[in-house]
Amino acid sequence: MKKYSIITVVCLLAFGALSAQEKNIDLFTVPLSDPERPGKLIVNQLTGSIEVEAYDGKEIIVKASVSEDGHCGECDERKASSKSGMKKVSTSSLNIGAEEDNNVVRIQNELWNKKTDLSIKVPTNFSLKLKTVNHGDITVQGVNGEMEISNVNGNITLESVSGSVVANTTNGELVVDFNSITKGKEMAFSSFNGDVNITFPKSLKANVKAKSDMGDVYTDFDMVISKNEPQVDKGTSSGKYRVKVEQWVNGAINGGGPEMLFKTFNGDVMIKSK
Repeated sequence: MKKYSIITVVCLLAFGALSAQEKNIDLFTVPLSDPERPGKLIVNQLTGSIEVEAYDGKEIIVKASVSEDGHCGECDERKASSKSGMKKVSTSSLNIGAEEDNNVVRIQNELWNKKTDLSIKVPTNFSLKLKTVNHGDITVQGVNGEMEISNVNGNITLESVSGSVVANTTNGELVVDFNSITKGKEMAFSSFNGDVNITFPKSLKANVKAKSDMGDVYTDFDMVISKNEPQVDKGTSSGKYRVKVEQWVNGAINGGGPEMLFKTFNGDVMIKSK
């Protein structure tokens, strides 16, 4: 199987006085080793959004939108104090690399101090592993595959997807709309500050474990709720034991199936059918 070397794109972005504007860039197209097989996209960046859309093609198409003003307030203050009285006329650089090996495409954005929004097109049958941290949402449209999605300060929205999903965000809403799911696959959906809103096909068979510390759990499925049994934790050294009842909702949908976990601290959990 042939391999592709690392593709590194270094773009000089001349902004001059228009430093608050964004620059849209067509970065690169990455061919696959075997276009007839499903592949996997891995994206890991620190600042900015990630948007992935399925299309009727056999390559990975990557575009970017870069904010020159950035989001590093302390850095901007240091620059302003040290360059007082002068106008910024220098260029900025964008360093994004891609590597393809046996249908696995890795994209790494090394620009950490400026907001870079990535827009990526992939073949429909593709797995995803996406992660961003600051100043960005993650959105996926129409992809069929295994998805592992992680965000820290932003929303996660997956629309008209198929397959399986493990998704978590710390400060943001989590919304997933499934067209179909992989049979027998366990999934997990969690946030800390935000609603968890997941829509499944009516044929879903699952064992549900759901919890919201500061909100409620809702569903329009005919879920058979199981009684929460106290958990006994006995200490072997001191001879003491602890009894605890956690406020999890446990239930079965359509007779039960693989475990589906839904959790948020500050928000509601909504498990919907279509």
